Amino acid sequence: MRAFVELYRALDQTQSQKAKVEALRQYFSGAEPHEAAWVVHLLRGGHARRFVSPRQLRHWLADYLRLPLDLIEYAYHHVGDLSETIALLLPNRHREPTEALPPLPYLAEVELPRIQKAPEAEQRAWLISYWERLSFWEAFVFHKLLLGALRVGVAEGLLQRALAEALHLPESHIAQKLASPWVPSPHFYQQLRAGTEAHLDPYPFFLAYGVEELGPDFTEKLGPLSDYQVEWKWDGVRVQVVRRAGGVALWSRGGVCLSESFPELLALYRQLPVGTVIDGELLIVREGAVQPFSQLQRRLLRKKVTQALLRELPAAVFAYDLLEWEGVDVRSQPLSWRRAQLEALAEAYPFLHLSPRLEAPNWEALEAFRRQPPIGAEGLMLKRLESPYLTGRKRGYWWKYKRAPYTVDAVLVYAQRGHGRRSGWFTDLTFALWGSEGELVTFAKAYSGLTDAEMQELTRWIRSHAQEKMGPIVKVPPVWVFEIAFEGIQPSTRHKCGYAVRFPRILRWRTDKQPEEADSVLRLAQLVGSAHPQEL
Repeated sequence: MRAFVELYRALDQTQSQKAKVEALRQYFSGAEPHEAAWVVHLLRGGHARRFVSPRQLRHWLADYLRLPLDLIEYAYHHVGDLSETIALLLPNRHREPTEALPPLPYLAEVELPRIQKAPEAEQRAWLISYWERLSFWEAFVFHKLLLGALRVGVAEGLLQRALAEALHLPESHIAQKLASPWVPSPHFYQQLRAGTEAHLDPYPFFLAYGVEELGPDFTEKLGPLSDYQVEWKWDGVRVQVVRRAGGVALWSRGGVCLSESFPELLALYRQLPVGTVIDGELLIVREGAVQPFSQLQRRLLRKKVTQALLRELPAAVFAYDLLEWEGVDVRSQPLSWRRAQLEALAEAYPFLHLSPRLEAPNWEALEAFRRQPPIGAEGLMLKRLESPYLTGRKRGYWWKYKRAPYTVDAVLVYAQRGHGRRSGWFTDLTFALWGSEGELVTFAKAYSGLTDAEMQELTRWIRSHAQEKMGPIVKVPPVWVFEIAFEGIQPSTRHKCGYAVRFPRILRWRTDKQPEEADSVLRLAQLVGSAHPQEL
């Protein structure tokens, strides 16, 4: 456990990707297999389980330290992270880590589940026994595990690279193994180290970079349009269809096996030749029309799919790419070759739906496609014809050019401190629009879009103008207007304003506008009237 604590410490104290990879590489080079498997699981966002109530934790800490609860609450809201707050307040915080914690697998598999079911008095005594001997970093990591909130800023690609270097294996093999269902066990880590390939594993997905505008300068860098394959960017779930000896599987980009939720697709794809892997977009297509993403959500991760649901929400995969053909990995072949093979496959198996190619005479003509995509599409994909199918996001090959987002001008009404690097700043912001009776109606939350300098300036203002505190949330006077962008909108009875939006974020701080100049809820109704049917 001490090695994991030191690893967490190293990762938390640097923003350098190179330093993070080196810390991970050193750890995995000599890690015990069972603990290493748990560390991989945790760093990928697993174990999001809370074993003790944060509120109860703060009450017990106040009693243990003989401090007023209000002081504990103030420290927590100032620091912004409960685990860090507790670690800063414990008596042994200045001591270096020793061996005060049990092995990670035992803690995660035995002790934490046991204490979750224990009586309150036993939970409290158990915690105090640790509080009396934990150093700062031991306490920090221990409470992260206890609260199910171990976020340390390690991207999936960094973890894969470090494992590949530590285990002397191809990065693609690591990515492929991690995409399969697995549990943190010595057997899994030993299989990972052995380099054997799983039977129905998907390949790592190739991702595109976003383009805000196809201006002359950018298109000049891209080169002639004839060098690219242009397709619609469909608004569904990116998947791979894996057909190998004895089986077929449907994998999402997040590494989730969707086979149980879409049995009708598996029945079709069993007809494909063994050794075929297709990349595409999972959609609901009824009577030839792509349905709203919300309809697809009704089928995702269902364990039992009724005949009525199959009739109401028929699924299809719009195929983009061919990754494996006749058992051979063809990702290194250029896209033009892979597309030709995919089209030949679709001719032989008519149930395959190909994502259509778009033809435009020049870059300027693409704007007409972008402004008016069909139902179910949210923009364009530009793929260089010579591109191989790589892993992750690699600049220079694939680009996504989404339609312009919807925007409204909204008023800031509530704020909450963020976590991690921005834990001292108010980064979680709630915005409102004007209602029919002149009142402000909450509309959406946004967490991103401001620069660090803007966030610091806004935090200083919030600290000096906060009107009311409701736990970690503070109410602020309706002074500042922000332009909020979002991708989709639909009516909703769960939201006060009557509408739900997708992916809200801050475009800019409208210091040139007074709060009374912000938009009203009526503006949302107008946007719904102009929205694509899949957003309704």
